[in-house]
Amino acid sequence: MATTVKIGQRFPLSIKRLDINGAGIGYYQRKITFVTGALPGEIVVAEVTAIHDRYLEAKVHKIRSASSDRVKPTEPLYGQIGGVELNHLAYPAQLRFKRDVVAQALAKFKPAGWQHYDLKPTIGMTHSTHYRNKAQFPVRVIDGHVRAGLYAPGSHHLVPLTHFLTQAPLTMKVVTVLCQLLEEFQIPIYEEKKNAGIVKTLVVRESFATGEVQVTFITNSAKLPQQTKLVAAIATRLPMVVSIAQNINPGNTSIIWGKESRLLAGQPYIQETLLDRTFQVSPQAFLQLNPAQTERLYTIAKDALELDRSDTLVDAYCGIGTVGISLADRHQTIYGMDTVPEAIADAKANAAHNGFTKTHYFVGKAESLFPKWLAEGIHPDAVIVDPPRAGLERPFINALLNLNPKKFVYISCNPSTLARDLVPLAKHYKVDWIQSIDMFPQTARCEAVVKFTRR
Repeated sequence: MATTVKIGQRFPLSIKRLDINGAGIGYYQRKITFVTGALPGEIVVAEVTAIHDRYLEAKVHKIRSASSDRVKPTEPLYGQIGGVELNHLAYPAQLRFKRDVVAQALAKFKPAGWQHYDLKPTIGMTHSTHYRNKAQFPVRVIDGHVRAGLYAPGSHHLVPLTHFLTQAPLTMKVVTVLCQLLEEFQIPIYEEKKNAGIVKTLVVRESFATGEVQVTFITNSAKLPQQTKLVAAIATRLPMVVSIAQNINPGNTSIIWGKESRLLAGQPYIQETLLDRTFQVSPQAFLQLNPAQTERLYTIAKDALELDRSDTLVDAYCGIGTVGISLADRHQTIYGMDTVPEAIADAKANAAHNGFTKTHYFVGKAESLFPKWLAEGIHPDAVIVDPPRAGLERPFINALLNLNPKKFVYISCNPSTLARDLVPLAKHYKVDWIQSIDMFPQTARCEAVVKFTRR
């Protein structure tokens, strides 16, 4: 007879595998138990941290038998913040895990023929640290000083950061100096409990191609005291910053960005280079956070899509146009859509800058615009999708299957929604292979490219 489990209770546990978030999985009294920090093959003493009807959550109290893949974390704040949850796992094992995440998702949703899919080994990085080109950190006053960093898991307790294992050093340098300037000029910092103060979040993005930096202050109001002095000090202390913007997002909200932005100084964008194409990037526009792996990702997608010179391409969820412009030739016709107006403005400028003359970019939802285009007589030869973590909406899938294009590639940033979407897609397309790519080393996140053949 099972005994009642209590918070804080400890018991030995054999860890079978990792879940999709990187937690160890074991079974206590036949109830699945997710153990943060545990690795497959280990025997640990688990301490219960949360109790649910169908599962338990726990942390490692003691390791009785360690995995040969366990390594000493190189991030000093490992365990106190997110974003490095696999830093205790040797990098080759991280790559194997990410292939397994795709396999787990397929086993859950069981699209047609899933047992026979060719899951290729995950493509990793030679240097698996300091790869992120963008920092988006909340700002608070801690012990009388302005600090920026990340929240501790499951809380709004800010852990200040001046260095971070996955973040490019230049972005961290800029964040640190910006905090010093905010403190020097006594610019009011947001207080979440009181919904008072002004500066909420710092967003710093670096171009790995040029070394240029873009800074955005996300604020609680349109007012930004000492703006002139702040901008002048940034020009003096941080000459690599070529774009300074303010985004206004009033109120206590979990949404980071507000609807209104304005340029405070410099140029409205920075430029990044991918596969010999140059792209301008506005503050709110999406750009992959790992430029080196992005080039590998796009090369794989290009090889999978096998575009002919006469093909018309739909680049769904196009962002600033990087996928289509990187994959297609300059004379090809491209249709793209995105919900962010600033991204579409960038996409149009990027197409022109790179010599593309037959591109058509629109603001709107993919699931609305794509069926509309088909109804208007646009019949693309090839479709590539790179949706957000929520995956494809069913109206988009329905329109795609009605079109039934010969060439179709899916870039996914969430294996779970990818596997879900493969259920209807695999009825019309054979999955040739799935190539996982490690865009976010030291984390549990994984991207994948799927090559299809029309049945």
